Amino acid sequence: MDEIVNKVANSPLITFNLEEYYDQSEVAEFDMKDHLFQGLILREKDFRLFIKECDWSTYQDKNVALFCSADAIVPTWAYMLVANKLAGIANHVHYGNATDMQQAIILDKLNDIDIESYRDKMIVVKGCSDLDVPIGAYVAITEKFTPVVKSIMFGEPCSTVPIYKKKRV
Repeated sequence: MDEIVNKVANSPLITFNLEEYYDQSEVAEFDMKDHLFQGLILREKDFRLFIKECDWSTYQDKNVALFCSADAIVPTWAYMLVANKLAGIANHVHYGNATDMQQAIILDKLNDIDIESYRDKMIVVKGCSDLDVPIGAYVAITEKFTPVVKSIMFGEPCSTVPIYKKKRV
């Protein structure tokens, strides 16, 4: 009988899993709309009083998504005041929703990758994941890999979608 050979396991493919860069810290949302007078404007005196009296410890060790869901103009300094209070308390504070924040965290981590270690390699960016990895992370890793790798595929090693293949010279 012929021996069964696992061609996927013996292939030169490197699986790159973006889930490994996902930050699973608890997320807290800070919506500025909750601090607008009549849902329209931010009154400085009232807001500064809130900033002073708020129990910021509820954000301890969390990733905080800072945004305003109301159609209102919130002055930049208001976001800065919140970020200042959360500095040293929250793990990470990001302007935008929770998905924007997760994407920013992943992008920061991807910037630390030694891209040269992937030179002329065949990469499969893992497609099936248990976590909701933002599409922007897939776009960013594709941009980062394209100049150095031999090929980029999406999916699983047994079933991939070709994304990029280096032209032979």
